[in-house]
Amino acid sequence: MECNLKNSTIYYETYGEGLPIINLHGFTLDHRVLKGCMEPIFNERNKYKRIYFDLPGMGKTKAESWIKNSDQMLEICIEFIKRVIPNQRFLIASESYGSYLGRGIIYKEPKYVEGALFICPVMKAVQNERSLPEINIPIPQPNGKMSDRYKKEIQAAVDIANTAFLDKLAEQGYLFSFNIDEKTKRFEKPSLFLLGRQDLTVGYRDAWDIIEKYSHATYAILDQASHNLQIEQEHIFNILVNEWLDRIESSLSNKKS
Repeated sequence: MECNLKNSTIYYETYGEGLPIINLHGFTLDHRVLKGCMEPIFNERNKYKRIYFDLPGMGKTKAESWIKNSDQMLEICIEFIKRVIPNQRFLIASESYGSYLGRGIIYKEPKYVEGALFICPVMKAVQNERSLPEINIPIPQPNGKMSDRYKKEIQAAVDIANTAFLDKLAEQGYLFSFNIDEKTKRFEKPSLFLLGRQDLTVGYRDAWDIIEKYSHATYAILDQASHNLQIEQEHIFNILVNEWLDRIESSLSNKKS
């Protein structure tokens, strides 16, 4: 499906009905990276409307010349959400750069967000400011199933990304114009941070800097997991995401009673 916004057209897919989950993928990827890891969980759960969409310049969403920075990417995300689920509360499931945008949504629209999942989140937009593991640590090697998923959910998206557009944004406008984590007030909804012990892209230490901002957050650092944690540790990923959803359902139930 396509959603026509003021100055762009967004490709998206929806599955199921119920509490909306907005899925935000990483840089150079597309909706398939989160669809691949999240949809199997909902084979056993209903009452959720899963919304997967492609950011500009990625997947099936066209790059727009006027988009120069992450501030504008964030505004597109918020405009898209308001268009497809107007005035509705929702969850955020995000990965890498999508988690950077996701925290931006929490800052801009806190009253609508009922919970957040951050998979290998970008915490520091400037790469040389990130605390990364030792570069010589062993990186998980994919087996047959992992390799198939990597090709379908990651490489297939990278192959069609608009690299000229994304390279320019990465060089000139990746960083928000404001410090997102300093400005965000305490987020008291159920949250989950999933971090890879061998993640050489964003690391795992920086996420701890905001632990006091997320008062109902579970933090998990998984061994044998790099920046594709959801593929490399599928079993543990499923357990922890299900537990996050359990906490959300309990929180919403308590709110009603």
